[in-house]
Amino acid sequence: MLKQAAWTRGGLHLKDVTFEAPLDHFGGGAGLSAAASAHIEVFARITATEADSTKPYLVFLQGGPGVEAPRPTTPVGESTWLARALEDFQVVMLDQRGTGRSSPIGSADGRITGLDGVGEAPADIAAALSHYRADSIVEDAEILRHGLGVDTWSLLGQSFGGFTALRYVSAHSESLNEVYFTGGLPAIDTDPATVYATTWEGMKRKSEQFYRAFPGDRDKLARLIDLAEADGGIALPGGGRATTERVRLLGHFLGASDGPEKLHYLLDLDPASAAFRHDLAAALPFSGRNPLYAVVHESCWADGAVTNWAARRAMPADVEADPTLLAGEHAGPESLAEDPELAPFAEVAQLVAQHEWPRLYDVDALRASNVRGGAAVYFEDAYVPPEYSLATADLLDGVKPWVTNEYEHNGLRADGYRVLDRLISLARE
Repeated sequence: MLKQAAWTRGGLHLKDVTFEAPLDHFGGGAGLSAAASAHIEVFARITATEADSTKPYLVFLQGGPGVEAPRPTTPVGESTWLARALEDFQVVMLDQRGTGRSSPIGSADGRITGLDGVGEAPADIAAALSHYRADSIVEDAEILRHGLGVDTWSLLGQSFGGFTALRYVSAHSESLNEVYFTGGLPAIDTDPATVYATTWEGMKRKSEQFYRAFPGDRDKLARLIDLAEADGGIALPGGGRATTERVRLLGHFLGASDGPEKLHYLLDLDPASAAFRHDLAAALPFSGRNPLYAVVHESCWADGAVTNWAARRAMPADVEADPTLLAGEHAGPESLAEDPELAPFAEVAQLVAQHEWPRLYDVDALRASNVRGGAAVYFEDAYVPPEYSLATADLLDGVKPWVTNEYEHNGLRADGYRVLDRLISLARE
């Protein structure tokens, strides 16, 4: 049963939808004990340009994992992906479970929140979080599709959202009309550490490119590392600390088209200033704002594997020796230990890292799918290596890849209208 509330703002017609979904879609409730029968609330916002629109639905699957869908503002920018999508579709903005308004998970006063009825033991929480991956998100979306009375709809998956879209094709291709991937075709049946080894090499190249563009910034970064090595790390507002490996994560800036300039401007600030320390805290990719991003991040690569801090295991020796070689989405346990809001998840994350994840993708089902679509594969992608994306694209006869070096991983945000328009054209040629 869907609960719906419609409203209008600045020419957009919006419908807020909430519904219940089981915590465990797949039965058995491994490790969940009494919580196996628990339910969560899931939220989605449907955006259209006309009241009572009859346009087909496009579900936007947000990157992350652990990040809610964007909130549309008015007027919709002419260059945005949303503007292009609304020409052909009603757009469903799904808050993935545990985020936004979908029974959000967080921490308050040293306790994990949003998992009522699961229990407070780390093992119970880790078992519950095993049901917050792409497979469960897809089943939530299927409940919504049935509730709306829709036979088929289309998908747009950005980054991790593309991983979720691929799971959707694998599990429910009969529910799909078109599917679009932007920086989001994952490796299949591959050890996550192997993927992370590739992304480390990419970040080494991007680090050196950054220092060539801003020659003085390597010395600034080295001085920052010296500060991080002293007195237990750089003190951040709110009681957090930033030691070497957290500072190294500033390399995530280099995965976006405007990121090198942003990193340069951050390093241009006086490290002793309040402005720098606030901006540093805001710049770190793993934080209490979206805790699932840190806790279950590596699981998105686990197509039947134990992750065991795969990014850290794959760190090359030369990167370990030179902390000015920066990291991207290379999560490590220190991100949880050094942030007061993430600290309640530290033991849980260690257990999640030892979880044996089931397979996400059925290669035979992907080959048999007749879903049409397009996939933007970014040649310089810092997070999703193009060689794996192209290997996966070979399994999808109806999805045409567009390999480009015009954009970084944030192409959909940087030039969304053109990117989505190109993919729609590819799919419909």
